[in-house]
Amino acid sequence: MTIDLIRPTTDHFDSWAEAVAEFGDGHIDGSGLSAPVTPDLETLDALIEKAALHADTSAELPDGLVHEDLYWIVDDGEVIGFLSFRHRLNDWLSEAGGHIGYAVRASRRRQGYASAALALGLDRAREMGLDRVFVTCDDDNIASARTIEKAGGVLQDVSDQSARGHALLRRYWITLSPKEAAAAS
Repeated sequence: MTIDLIRPTTDHFDSWAEAVAEFGDGHIDGSGLSAPVTPDLETLDALIEKAALHADTSAELPDGLVHEDLYWIVDDGEVIGFLSFRHRLNDWLSEAGGHIGYAVRASRRRQGYASAALALGLDRAREMGLDRVFVTCDDDNIASARTIEKAGGVLQDVSDQSARGHALLRRYWITLSPKEAAAAS
């Protein structure tokens, strides 16, 4: 397993389309896409444009949005899942979304991909100079909770976020120590 985070590209169109299709009609955390998603070239072209705009810190974004890096989690050319690293928190992200959102396609879960991708997302946070990151998951998503805790996540609380489109969310902070930052360099 060789995990990389890559920016959206037409080079992996078929694999991306298969990954998106595997999620069905629901929301795909970290993908930069709004459900339901039609995994076609037009959608991918719009995503590539959105990813470039959102990553450009000199660009002015619409109200309510923050700069973010949209990545695909890739193993040997196969799109395994998605990860979004938000450069800062706005009101919504500080309650429900967090700095990092990710999802792994069902056929590739329980193989260490989420842990590897989250570790790479934390490396990106260190590169950005953050001391800690906020990460959330649904309260009933035991696998994601374990992934976050394995990465050093400390549970802040379990919060009712039904007003924001979620049920109960487990909300974690991961502190990025200077020792970890030095080791990551």
